[in-house]
Amino acid sequence: MTWLVFVLRVALGGLLIVAGALKVTHPEWLASVIAGFRLLPSPVIVPLAVALPPIELIFGFYLVIGLFTRVSAITVGVMFLAYAAAIASVVVRHIPAGCGCFGPGDAATADWPHVLFDLILAAVAFFVARMAPGALALERRLLRAAAKE
Repeated sequence: MTWLVFVLRVALGGLLIVAGALKVTHPEWLASVIAGFRLLPSPVIVPLAVALPPIELIFGFYLVIGLFTRVSAITVGVMFLAYAAAIASVVVRHIPAGCGCFGPGDAATADWPHVLFDLILAAVAFFVARMAPGALALERRLLRAAAKE
């Protein structure tokens, strides 16, 4: 089971690193995508567009190396639930919007398959949190080193 958690943890973390890296240098584009969802007040949009890619990068990195795994996986699971809710809201309201998942080069539109995918990713994140930290986790090594002292 620890190897399954490892594979899922690294896959999820890698996905977040790629998504964050593709968006981190395009905050104005991400702000326009977020604004297109018509969910948040204007003063929140730009700070969120600036903060979201680094957050994805940080939590993705933590998942890949297996540090703060449980907290990171829970946080990521909540993020994916929020993404699913936001995408579902534009689909239900018939607002044509891009999903904003993988930067300006991603032409995918917000649709039900994206909602399902985000819900699956949330479930994977919560599974990783429940079974954390998995094989080859840095936190496991740090805990062993601390126990030896």
